[in-house]
Amino acid sequence: MTWTLDTAAGRAALEIASEYTDAALLNHSVRSYAFGAAYAAAHGLSYDEELLYVSALLHDLGLTAPFDSHTLPFEEAGGHVARVLTAGLGWPAARRARAEEVIVLHMRDDVSAAQDVESHLLQVGTSADVSGLRVAEFDPAFRAELLGAHPRLGFGAAFLALVEDQAARKPDCAAAAYVAGGAAARIGANPLDAP
Repeated sequence: MTWTLDTAAGRAALEIASEYTDAALLNHSVRSYAFGAAYAAAHGLSYDEELLYVSALLHDLGLTAPFDSHTLPFEEAGGHVARVLTAGLGWPAARRARAEEVIVLHMRDDVSAAQDVESHLLQVGTSADVSGLRVAEFDPAFRAELLGAHPRLGFGAAFLALVEDQAARKPDCAAAAYVAGGAAARIGANPLDAP
């Protein structure tokens, strides 16, 4: 199985994510999409596949040096990157705004599927991959295939270092609340990293 989306926007998002992230962060972005899409299939949720894919691939670009903002939380910086990329792809303003919104909301309080299905799915996907939330709900064969194709490569420790850096420099951001709320313990206990 492949977890890429063969559309102009999907190819562009993968190209940009591949260019600006290391393999661990890129694989996390792909896994986040895959978990979200699998969750949608299991729960009969209808969603905009391209919007979710593009948002998932770009959601952590604000953690990378070229896009790290000293004034904005990383998810807001990543949302702006998504707006710029999708403008170049010819997306209308409302759709560009949705990509930004999905990325920003993935770090906010829980969003239900009824409120915003793509934001909900990105939250489910990132939470499963970062801290193992709901990971037991996914078929073990699916998890094994996904991790085989997109291995973790020390993602947990690398991601924790990135969000701790954001928290230290931007104490009022969502990453700071996430770190203060026990991120290290949750990331360290992720069953996806168990031998």
